[in-house]
Amino acid sequence: MRVAVCQVNSRESRDENLTVARGLLERAAAAGAEVAVLPEYVDYLGPGKGAPKPEGVDGEFAEFFAGAARELGLWVHAGSFHEAGPDEAHTYNTSLVFSPEGELTAAYRKIHLYDVEIAGRVSYQESRTVAPGERTVVADIAGVPTGLSICYDLRFPELYRRLAVDGARVLVVPAAFMMHTGRDHWEVLLRARAIENQCYVVAAGQIGDHEPSRTCFGRSMVIDPWGTVLAQAPDTVGIAVADVDLDRLEHIRTELPSLANRRL
Repeated sequence: MRVAVCQVNSRESRDENLTVARGLLERAAAAGAEVAVLPEYVDYLGPGKGAPKPEGVDGEFAEFFAGAARELGLWVHAGSFHEAGPDEAHTYNTSLVFSPEGELTAAYRKIHLYDVEIAGRVSYQESRTVAPGERTVVADIAGVPTGLSICYDLRFPELYRRLAVDGARVLVVPAAFMMHTGRDHWEVLLRARAIENQCYVVAAGQIGDHEPSRTCFGRSMVIDPWGTVLAQAPDTVGIAVADVDLDRLEHIRTELPSLANRRL
């Protein structure tokens, strides 16, 4: 199965962001990808006052990516968007997956919220405006059991172990990983999740500056179950493509049966 990670620099114009995303999906399809993954908040990453009105999983955001999946004959993991939440003050940070027929086949709400205070660097409380999800999701994407997660989830290995135990062979991580942590932690954590769970990891990130005063690391990549980086996007908007070899995954799990040997 060929997968593509799509790296974008989403800003304040939703229409422009969606146009760029559609163009990258077209490039992914032209490169022979069966599955394309977009980053967290692909449709808008800017000041809160300008954010699009939260929608349901059948709103304009879903219609746009369902249409793209259908027209391109592609599995589309549409990064994430602001789903209407449990009350007026909170949304969900939600991923949607669409089949090549344009059908919504899976949805995942981000479980771990980014509440961080680093003196002089960052003050961000995601939980002020976003409600946490409560359910782990292993989706069937192109016939492959795929565990869903979003950005800050990456720092919580127990989530990925549960996904692996529940049958995942691929782990997907759409993200808007901050520059100051990304340069030291992004690749290390992605490779660790691949190695310890003996899964492919497909991670699509935002790249560059975003208002207000936010810079994302990028470096979208695909990693195999041995921890080898198979493909990595350069530091610009674009795609990276790699092949997922399930026979290799099973070979690794047989030769080094760490999942089978676990005791906790």
